[in-house]
Amino acid sequence: MKRIAILICAGATVLSLAAPAAADPEPGDHDRPEFGRATLTGFASLPAQTYVPGSEPSGSLLGTDPVNGLTPPFPGQPVQGFSGIVRRNDGTYEVLSDNGYGNKANSSDFLLRVHRVKPDFKAKSVQLLGGFNLTDPRGLVPFALTRQDRTLTGADFDVESIVRTQDGTYWIGDEFGPFLLHFDQKGRLMEAPIELPGVKAPENPYLNGGRPNLGSSKGFEGMARSVDGRKLYPLLEGTVSGDPAGTLRLHEFDLRKRAYTERRWTYKLDDPSHAIGDAIAVDADRLLIIERDNLQGEAAKVKRLYLADMRDKDRDGALDKTLVADLLDIADPRGLGGAPGTFRFPFQTIEDVAILDDRTLAVLDDNNFPFSNGRTPGKPDDNEFITIRLTRGLKADPRVYR
Repeated sequence: MKRIAILICAGATVLSLAAPAAADPEPGDHDRPEFGRATLTGFASLPAQTYVPGSEPSGSLLGTDPVNGLTPPFPGQPVQGFSGIVRRNDGTYEVLSDNGYGNKANSSDFLLRVHRVKPDFKAKSVQLLGGFNLTDPRGLVPFALTRQDRTLTGADFDVESIVRTQDGTYWIGDEFGPFLLHFDQKGRLMEAPIELPGVKAPENPYLNGGRPNLGSSKGFEGMARSVDGRKLYPLLEGTVSGDPAGTLRLHEFDLRKRAYTERRWTYKLDDPSHAIGDAIAVDADRLLIIERDNLQGEAAKVKRLYLADMRDKDRDGALDKTLVADLLDIADPRGLGGAPGTFRFPFQTIEDVAILDDRTLAVLDDNNFPFSNGRTPGKPDDNEFITIRLTRGLKADPRVYR
C-alpha cells in the first residue's frame, strides 16, 4: 500500500506519492550502472547545413566572423537545435527547434518551428519531411511580439520541450517565462501563455522591475506527459533561488483543469554545474531524464540517462535515480557509429529521448548551430539520431511506445 507524504518546500505544501518504507539508499547508490552497458543499434545524421526549403535568411545578429568555418548570416532557417521530440507511429518523428542562436538578443530572425523527420538507419541519414512554424494568429500573447505577422521567434520564447496530447494538439515548455504554450496541429497558439506561479526568469515580460528567481533560460527544459494523458510534468533546468544548489523542481499540471496541482518533486543533479536535457514518462511513477555536463568532445564527462522514481526519495528528499545508460560509453560491436568498439555521444547539449520499445531508446543531440563542435573540432555538429538497446527492460507501461 502506498503512503502519502506531505513535504514543506520553499514555503509551499507539496503532496507526494511515496513507496512503502525501505532502507535509505547509501550516498551514490544511483551511480551504480544497474542496467549495464547499452549497445548502439542505429545511427543516422542530418547535416548541420540543412535549411528549411524556401525559408528566409537567418543569423543576421551573429556578426560576420566565421563560426566553426561558417560565416553568418545564413541563406535560410537552419533545421537545428532539436530540443524536444514526439514519436509518431509511422517511423517518423516531430522535433522542436529551440530559440535559435542561444539567447533572446540574437534570435529575432530565427522562426520557431516543429520539423517532421524520418531516420534511415541503413543509409545513416535523416530525411526532412516538412513541418510547421509556431504562430499566434489570434493575438493570444498579451505582450509585444517581434514580428507583425505574429510568427513566433527566438526573441519571443525559448521553446525547449514538447509533448503531443490525445487530441493531437501540442504542449510546449518555454524557458523565458517559464511558460506552458498550447498549439494546435498546425502550430497556432490556442491559449494565452500559462505562467508558473512564483517563478520568473530574467526574460519574463511580467517582471515589471522585480527580481527574477530563476537563471536566464533555465525554465522548462524537459516535460513529460503522463501515460493516461491527463497530466504534464514540466521540469525546470535551473535551481529556483532559495532552493538547495543543484536541485530542480518538477511540477504537475492538470490538463483538464488547466492548472498546476499542489504536487511537486525535486530532481537533484549529480553536480550543481550539470543540467537536464529532457524528460519522458516510463509509467505512472517513473521518468527517464537526461543529465549532462556543459562540456563537449573529449572534455565531456557526464552524458547520462537516469530513471527517476517519483515514489522513492533519497535522504535529502530528491527523487531516487538509477543509471540506465552512459552515453559516453556505448558498445558498438558492429561499428555503426564509426570503428567497432566504444561509441561516444559527446555533444554539449543532448536534449531528446524517446522510448521505442521496452529495451530500445532513441536519443538526439541539440547541435546549437553553428556553435557546438563536439564531434569534430572546428566543424559544426550535425543533428545525430541514434538508437540504443538496454541490457534489460524498463518494465515501461506499453502505452508509452505503442
